[in-house]
Amino acid sequence: MRTRLAIGLLWGAAALALGCGEDGSGGAGPTGGSGGAAGAGGTTDGGGGTSTGGGSSGVGGSGGAGATGGGGAANQLEAVVVTFNSGTTGGMAHDAGPGDVYTSTHVDISDQHYGNGLSWLPAVEATRAFFQALQPDVVVFQEIFHPEDCLNIPVQHHAGFYCASWTQGGPTVAQYVLGSGYQVACNLGKPDKCAGVRTAFGSFQGCSGDLCLDGLDGAQVQDCGGGSRIGRGLINLTAGGTMTVVNVHGTSGIMPADQQCRIKQIEQVFLDLDDGQGQPAANGLRNVVMGDLNTDPARNALLDMSAQRWNDFVGDGKAFHWVSDIGTNAAPTYMGLFNIDHVASDVFEGSCWSAGVTSGHPNIYPPAYFDHKPLVCEVVIP
Repeated sequence: MRTRLAIGLLWGAAALALGCGEDGSGGAGPTGGSGGAAGAGGTTDGGGGTSTGGGSSGVGGSGGAGATGGGGAANQLEAVVVTFNSGTTGGMAHDAGPGDVYTSTHVDISDQHYGNGLSWLPAVEATRAFFQALQPDVVVFQEIFHPEDCLNIPVQHHAGFYCASWTQGGPTVAQYVLGSGYQVACNLGKPDKCAGVRTAFGSFQGCSGDLCLDGLDGAQVQDCGGGSRIGRGLINLTAGGTMTVVNVHGTSGIMPADQQCRIKQIEQVFLDLDDGQGQPAANGLRNVVMGDLNTDPARNALLDMSAQRWNDFVGDGKAFHWVSDIGTNAAPTYMGLFNIDHVASDVFEGSCWSAGVTSGHPNIYPPAYFDHKPLVCEVVIP
């Protein structure tokens, strides 16, 4: 079961929020002319196959390649990237009105049986519609339900959740919400933390199927939970070259031990992934590091050692810079208080928006369900 810490816990006189969930899944289940990053005309009609590593290459997508283009520099690469902690939590305004169909009863079922990962069918469908309209090139998820766990959930708790419509061998939630034009690979031992790439944009090196569980490089940090909370995927771009994406889901909590776990995970990103290769997760020629950090590097920097450690590697004068908004004046994207979902890069620059926060971009699903907001960044190598 995933546990969460409520926003508003005090660090002395300062309020800090480090409450994004733990281990979401109950177990390890099985453009041409302008170089537009998002592409055009992509379809999302069902979610693709469900192989776990072998089999045929990822299904074909449609739309622009997202790289170079008429008049552009030879090494220019554009992309739309998204990080989304798609989980839920208790303590929100459930049962607040007639439009809130996700009731406190559903909250309890989600917590006890679905690890609070994205599994409530109306929210799943709303997320699918969001991605169908957006057609991003690269997406990383944290806390997305893995449906192989349906086999261990009593049938009486399937109604209203993804298990009610899923059959064994069907698409995972990540595959379903992205659609058939994507390839999905997940963190080592963590099927609730996955990355997706639009197949018209590229494919994950070493992943020959539509779905590769354990398809992202990683390593478990001792005494910090099971599986790898850092996942590295090397994308072979259809336009040529490669791009490395790192999916981050820092350990939650405010205790010193929690901070130390996050520090070790940050060091996996920038120093050594500890997978026996002696390389950091962000070891590519073009790196995008994104995810739920479970700390705010600006607002928490005085009292959280892991926030300080992020700032050792990312910021002005460092090899990596923040693409997403950072600072005490940044519009909060987590529970209206903090910015803990971020995108950083060594070469990409760009701008970001957040559904439900940025003007002109409404919430994905208005009822009280998501405690995070998806962060969408349009990036380019200048």
